[in-house]
Amino acid sequence: MSNVTIISGSPSEETRLNGVLHDVLNYFHGVQTTPEIINVRHLPAEDLILAKFDSEEIKKANLKVEDSNIIVILTPVYKASFTGVLKTYLDLLPQSGLEGKTVLPIAVGGTFGHLLMIDYALKPVLAALGATNILKGVFILDNQINKLGNNRYELNSEAKERLEASLETINHSLTTQKSGSRSIV
Repeated sequence: MSNVTIISGSPSEETRLNGVLHDVLNYFHGVQTTPEIINVRHLPAEDLILAKFDSEEIKKANLKVEDSNIIVILTPVYKASFTGVLKTYLDLLPQSGLEGKTVLPIAVGGTFGHLLMIDYALKPVLAALGATNILKGVFILDNQINKLGNNRYELNSEAKERLEASLETINHSLTTQKSGSRSIV
């Protein structure tokens, strides 16, 4: 069983979100945890668009979520909300698919005006899926992520510090789970 699943909701292969994903993966590897990853853009488009709950690929993705205690959701901000491709996947999770899980939303957007998207667009959907332990979340500005080339990105020090501080809030949960207890932060 994986303790952590990361859901990346970017429809684009080349995205600043890859820099955030890279840092999140490095953090978990540093605490000896190997997360499962769901890149929603790699799920069959027809299965997402036509809401094929019985799709084998959707079932595999949902099983990763079901088997995890911690869910990290990454999304760019599009039109003051999270991406449509992420929404199509979240619609295919069972009604209580996030029940009993700790959820950390992370968003990347162009202005601080998009910061509220986490609270007003994403968190209500997560709550509708049964999540009761939704962490504060992290919002990173596009200009805090430097493009290095070859689809590689690097967070500036301020964004990296905020991301790591937020990830630390779930490290206690991972440590507790590994020691045999099932308590959540």
